Amino acid sequence: MSETSTGINAAGLDTRVFLFDSTEQMVQALGSNDEALRLIEESFPGVGLHARGNELTITGPSTDVLRTERLVAEIRSMAANNAPVSPQVLEQLVTMLKTQSAARPSEVLSVNILSSRGRTIRPKTLNQSTYVDAIDRNTIVFGIGPAGTGKTYLAMAKAVQALQHKEVNRIILTRPAVEAGERLGFLPGTLNDKIDPYLRPLYDALHDMMDPDSIPRLMAAGTIEVAPLAYMRGRTLNDAFIILDEAQNTTPEQMKMFLTRLGFGSKMVVTGDITQVDLPGGTSSGLRVVSEILHDVDDVYFSELDASDVVRHRLVGDIVSAYGAWDEGQRAAQARTGRPAAAR
Repeated sequence: MSETSTGINAAGLDTRVFLFDSTEQMVQALGSNDEALRLIEESFPGVGLHARGNELTITGPSTDVLRTERLVAEIRSMAANNAPVSPQVLEQLVTMLKTQSAARPSEVLSVNILSSRGRTIRPKTLNQSTYVDAIDRNTIVFGIGPAGTGKTYLAMAKAVQALQHKEVNRIILTRPAVEAGERLGFLPGTLNDKIDPYLRPLYDALHDMMDPDSIPRLMAAGTIEVAPLAYMRGRTLNDAFIILDEAQNTTPEQMKMFLTRLGFGSKMVVTGDITQVDLPGGTSSGLRVVSEILHDVDDVYFSELDASDVVRHRLVGDIVSAYGAWDEGQRAAQARTGRPAAAR
């Protein structure tokens, strides 16, 4: 692969030619129907692309041409590593290049955490990659961000990876049993029947990453434990990968209780979204308070994810951004008037 420049024409537009090793390599990188080319042109409207043989000619303003050329190189590198270049991945590549990230997007987005039943789980944004790296380097990691940013899913993948590599002897998954703005009343059935709805998202992630037939056996043996947060009191958790999900719904006292369960050879990941607290009015969120308390403690890392890291439907990221802007407006209005913001 090589790139050549043919200079700036009379209209002030730069033209560069990107050479692939072969036509087959170009098709592998850009798609058989040039789907990637159309998405690139949408991302850089001032750029024109023309593919012929193993040559891709890029014409447009110099800055956009250079970014497009780098983008094509990253796409080619990902394809060479058998990493899929979906429209969502391409959007992430464009975002990373436009933000002048020092990291190579193809390296960030090609890191495999776990492979299961033909699916590969990997970070899809730079912040997600930083979060995964932090889990490797630190004993306690907090993943804080809005819905859909992969904070729980990636933590679960790292837990399964650690178990498979025999870095830990068991996985412990927990979350507070707090209802999201509803009162479900007295649920019928056994204790397990009552708590199962609260823990269902954790079971769903497990089924994505492991052989479903093996999960009941591992749970019966205690290798995987899924339990409400209240069950953690009084325990010391050694040689375990422990995940606390929905941590925004812990009180400061519950957060302290959970963190002090840490034993030797264990790792903890705490995930939550501080914009979706379901605690009764006036109750402080333990996830909000803990960053002020532990921000200077070694081997504890706070990873922040935002709307740009949402890997669900594109509208989810837009919704998160819109709610964030609305919240900022409400706080600004309250600061100006001294009155509480409008009821939510």
